[in-house]
Amino acid sequence: MTRCAFLIMHPDFRADRDRASIHGADASIIGVSSLEEACTVAAGLEKEGIGCIELCGAFTQAGAGAVIEATGGRIPVGFVTHLAQQDELFAKAFG
Repeated sequence: MTRCAFLIMHPDFRADRDRASIHGADASIIGVSSLEEACTVAAGLEKEGIGCIELCGAFTQAGAGAVIEATGGRIPVGFVTHLAQQDELFAKAFG
């Protein structure tokens, strides 16, 4: 099974404390406070053998590109999107 991680971004999260795993750590969710922290975490995950990263709706296409760059483009990175009609709601939810 490919080990995977889901990064969720919110200003109140910190990757060193906001994380959980299931299925013997084959799948992890990690809270990050910023795109910069996400890139640092993603680079570490790639080095640890994570085979796929998914990003929450707070990431933009540009943010996903930055995470891809942080992993050297060696693993797949996907991101959740939302409809443009909810941009204002997402901005309020994620700061």
